[in-house]
Amino acid sequence: MTATSAAQSRRPRLNIRQRQTLTAYTFLAVPLLFFLIVRLLPTLVAFRLSLFRYSILRPEQPFLGFANYLRLAQDETFHRALVNTGLYTLITVPVQIALGLLIALLLSRVRRFQGLLRALYFLPYVTPVVAAAWVWQWLFSPQFGPVNTFLVWLHIPPQNFLNSPAQALPVTAALVVWQNLGFQIVLFLAGLAGIPRSLYEAAELDGASAWQLFWGVTWPLLNPTVVFSVVTGTIASLQLFTQIVNLNFTDQGGPLGSTLSVAVYIYQLAFGRYEMGYASAMTVALFVIILLITLFQLRFLTRRFEY
Repeated sequence: MTATSAAQSRRPRLNIRQRQTLTAYTFLAVPLLFFLIVRLLPTLVAFRLSLFRYSILRPEQPFLGFANYLRLAQDETFHRALVNTGLYTLITVPVQIALGLLIALLLSRVRRFQGLLRALYFLPYVTPVVAAAWVWQWLFSPQFGPVNTFLVWLHIPPQNFLNSPAQALPVTAALVVWQNLGFQIVLFLAGLAGIPRSLYEAAELDGASAWQLFWGVTWPLLNPTVVFSVVTGTIASLQLFTQIVNLNFTDQGGPLGSTLSVAVYIYQLAFGRYEMGYASAMTVALFVIILLITLFQLRFLTRRFEY
């Protein structure tokens, strides 16, 4: 027996469970490495840049410490963008979840053309955001938009919509709801399909009404789906960018900052004014806000039950 064969014979052999665990961790290492490089590393770099007056137009990069973060507390434009971002979230998330659940409940009762109806509702979600925003801009055009044409037929004066500080944000929020509604419908349809039919049958035998079936069976068992929808919808709304930029391309975030979000303001600072340090501080602040809201939602919305 050679030395190599003796060493191999003394090496402990892995059982099936240990091999499966090793294989699982090996495959998990790939996305973990991707996450560390693509997600975590840029976050650390952004935090480092936020401590400097960093600009690609100046060779010197003086260290400021937390001065950029203190500047956030005095920046009225940031405050306006933060309020707008909160309004986007408060409007779009509840509306798209409520409509998504309602339509999913109706579609779950449809027996004919269910696949076609699902595809039609899901179509806006797979439509490119830029193309959808441009079509939306044409629909609400003050001069020749079909929406204003319809209002004139109803003897209602034409509206400025995207050029009105009071109307621009609701129109933008409507675009977000319209585009994400199909995704919410598919999620809730999957959640409804996972509820055992036997629970409904048992409740019906006890004389439960349709309303009692919803609140006693459907709504509690849809909790994981609702939590996922709320969390993902909130994160997307807090990072809203593409719809705002393309709905009013000549006045991004306008009019008068009425549609400006934090993500759009970060873009303007970083690539319009080249204030990379201050934009990085705002990015870190937005990251912390999203993290805290997500943890809050997971903590207080998740329900644990057995059936």
